[in-house]
Amino acid sequence: MFLVGLTGGISSGKSAVSAMLRELGCPIIDADVVARKVVEQHTPAYSRIVYHFGPEILLENGEIDRQKLGQLIFADEEKRKLLNSITHPEIHKAMLKEILLYFLRGYRYVVLDVPLLFETRRLTKFLNHTVVVYCDPATQLLRLMQRDGLTQEHAEQRVAAQMPLNEKRGLANHVVENSGSREDTHRQVLRLHTRLEDSMDFLLVRVIAIAATTSLGGILLYATKILMS
Repeated sequence: MFLVGLTGGISSGKSAVSAMLRELGCPIIDADVVARKVVEQHTPAYSRIVYHFGPEILLENGEIDRQKLGQLIFADEEKRKLLNSITHPEIHKAMLKEILLYFLRGYRYVVLDVPLLFETRRLTKFLNHTVVVYCDPATQLLRLMQRDGLTQEHAEQRVAAQMPLNEKRGLANHVVENSGSREDTHRQVLRLHTRLEDSMDFLLVRVIAIAATTSLGGILLYATKILMS
């Protein structure tokens, strides 16, 4: 099994592409979903966050008020670093557990849906493929205004706060062009899925894993080189 990173920008259509891949049977690990789970009540991260930031960041039901916490960390770089030091190890640990489960179930690849994939670069070294969902700036702006009811000025500010999609496109192995119709995007996703399914990248990873557990590393790695040549 190998890993595929999926990213995009605000209103570029990443969630739609992720949903299409899921419908095709691809296992998706959504970093945002994982990030919410690791700070649920009674988790180690939750306890540490409340300890460092105080009970004032909690809602009446005891859950973390993500909006209030966000305001605190974006106004203070040290607090932002502190929060990241608490949550990131837990997020990575949870994602690794999910990856291992999919590996044991025999999947060829797993998609990691990570909004800030290229901004943080923490996961890129583990990925065999990276995919960016792209749309042209005018389309992105219009979709954002319609989706969130924003003025053009506010929409432009939100887009400007992120890494430009053109820059992300230059860093990715694959690009899904999402400026057109849903049908066109779906055709591209089907082609991408076929290409990934036909990839032999999973074979190299699986052989290395077997080698590590059977102590036949030298022989199997030599066989892998022959197979992949």
